[in-house]
Amino acid sequence: MRPLIMTFLFAVVTISSLFSQTLSATDIVRKADQKFKGEMTGYSIMSMTIVRPTWERTVEFKSWAKEDDFALTLITAPAREKGQTFLKRKNEMWSWNPAINRLIKLPPSMMSQGWMGSDYTNDDILRESSVVDDYTHILEAEETINGDTCYKIKLLAKDEADILWGSQIWWVDKKEFIALKAELYDEDGYLVRTETASDLKIMDGRLLPVYLEIVPADDIGQKTILRILEMKFNIKMEESFFSQQNMKTIR
Repeated sequence: MRPLIMTFLFAVVTISSLFSQTLSATDIVRKADQKFKGEMTGYSIMSMTIVRPTWERTVEFKSWAKEDDFALTLITAPAREKGQTFLKRKNEMWSWNPAINRLIKLPPSMMSQGWMGSDYTNDDILRESSVVDDYTHILEAEETINGDTCYKIKLLAKDEADILWGSQIWWVDKKEFIALKAELYDEDGYLVRTETASDLKIMDGRLLPVYLEIVPADDIGQKTILRILEMKFNIKMEESFFSQQNMKTIR
């Protein structure tokens, strides 16, 4: 997946708004992406429930992020994993485990592995790839999800992008630009997992879904549920915050 393909064939759609704007498929994906990330920085508190046929467990964590290049995540529960941290600085990633006093650099091969044993990958949590920059976006249709009219957009991985998903399909609510559903496919075009978002609430002045669910395509009775407890956007945060030293002291 190396030869450069045409990346400027973006489908556009005219939507009715106060200013009668014309948005490209890329604009729509960017607006949906920024709902969660914030334009510059973001902070969140979340809980993640991992459901398996014979058991389930919940992990709680805090996350800080600055654009696409910097991210820091702190595990706050359960007790046996409390204090673990994960850091991303541009293309480099580390994990810190206070129980064994060990800092580990994560190789790119670990990006596809489940984060904390969940159906989310390390790439999802640490933001290694960008849905805006690493994909070509094509507006395919309009469809309804749970009564909401959505843009149906296909995201095709750019040939030069070294990313996990070969393609994605997003359903983005036309009114609020919230991604209500996403299907993620591997490089061979096979569906790997489906994501849905619901239970919209105001978080730091933004209407956001606070209940997200991931369901693997091939694993019966398996899913991961993410609940957003708090989110803040565009808070003051320097690059120096995302340091190996801070991994060991952040609370």
